[in-house]
Amino acid sequence: MVKKKTSFVCQSCGYESAKWMGKCPGCGEWNKMVEEVEIVKSARRGAFTHSDAASGTSVRQKAEPITKVKASQEPRIKTDLRELNRALGGGIVPGSLVLIGGDPGIGKSTLLLQVSSQLAGKEQKVLYISGEESVKQTKLRADRLGVASDLLYVFSETDMDFIQQGIDEVQPDLVIIDSIQTVFQSEVTSAPGSVSQVRECTATLMRIAKTRGIAIFIVGHVTKEGAIAGPRLLEHMVDTVLYFEGERHHTYRILRAVKNRFGSTNEMGIFEMKEGGLEEVENPSEIFLEERSQGAAGSTVVASMEGTRPVLVEIQALISPTSFGNPRRMATGIDHNRVPLLMAVLEKRVGLLLQNQDAYLKVAGGVKLDEPAIDLAVAVSIASSFRDKPTRQTDCIIGEVGLTGEVRRVSRIEQRVQEAVKLGFERVILPANNLGGWTAPKGVEIIGVSTVSEALRHALGG
Repeated sequence: MVKKKTSFVCQSCGYESAKWMGKCPGCGEWNKMVEEVEIVKSARRGAFTHSDAASGTSVRQKAEPITKVKASQEPRIKTDLRELNRALGGGIVPGSLVLIGGDPGIGKSTLLLQVSSQLAGKEQKVLYISGEESVKQTKLRADRLGVASDLLYVFSETDMDFIQQGIDEVQPDLVIIDSIQTVFQSEVTSAPGSVSQVRECTATLMRIAKTRGIAIFIVGHVTKEGAIAGPRLLEHMVDTVLYFEGERHHTYRILRAVKNRFGSTNEMGIFEMKEGGLEEVENPSEIFLEERSQGAAGSTVVASMEGTRPVLVEIQALISPTSFGNPRRMATGIDHNRVPLLMAVLEKRVGLLLQNQDAYLKVAGGVKLDEPAIDLAVAVSIASSFRDKPTRQTDCIIGEVGLTGEVRRVSRIEQRVQEAVKLGFERVILPANNLGGWTAPKGVEIIGVSTVSEALRHALGG
């Protein structure tokens, strides 16, 4: 039996209401409630079922003790891009649903087309479904990237029913949907890209992936704030969420995993955009430090952990007297709320008069850092620019700063130090509580500090 249901759905968060409201109670956005008519199919209640891939029928599952459940390590499909394998936790898992989001023109389609070509070259059948470009446009992009294989099928379609028929005909090992906001279910009357359409289409793709063991990549548009457009439920439904970051005017791209059911979160892969497509960067620390100025005040290097990988990046600070009543605090690549916090610590605990100074901070290379281990390097950069005293070129500074001016321990200190030694750094300033339990590599001086004042004495000579 089929019955119709009319409701008002918020296009930002998916909140449903029986009547229209100007302000959404779920997310607080104004004028986001849109009337949608859904067709709800009646389902038998009281039994948890799943679809049988072989027969297409529903089979009832029974509860069983977890000790009797047989589990094995998920098989992985390796691509030629090791940075992508790293972000995915070791490779593509068959039957997984992966969401890739990023700004327009950042390179999402280019990356997926390259991956399709690589897997097709390994006797994997790939179906590339584009809802934004025609087959000829996809072919032109493939020619530019040098992609050509008889096992790579292209399909331009937005109707979910026809997409399922195409998957049935090709029987691929990998399916790519570009993008989920253009696909629609004919049974749902709302427009493509709405909350209901995105939810229903993703649920259909998830059933296909799980029942048939097909890995599916779906591309998601992002909002101006950088979040995936559509309901937040979309990120909860998929197995892995990858964000493709970077500035369109720079060549480097960062693929960051923010959710992964098959691996570590916050893993990061770095690529460089060239004429022939994306090329992976094997040593990102060297790339981020290659243009560092010699003897410039306000520049420090920190070893930050991105997932399981240590990356050395340069933090730059510029402190100048303000010409306004309220000094400006601007930060790029760092949480802007931490800048005034660290400046308050320097003023209160160290005695630097920063209340009448403008502060501009930046992480060189376009990478974003969000871990507390960068606090000490940020504080030293600010003090270096304020005093106009440069730090040593061979210094690497690591540590978290507390509100009382203490330097607190950080995790994985041995990996951070080894990365610094590999790139030729001769001295590492780190928390005193991190000195025990590991052996420092040869050729590097380890300095343990307990307070910010002590760190500034070693880094700036006073």
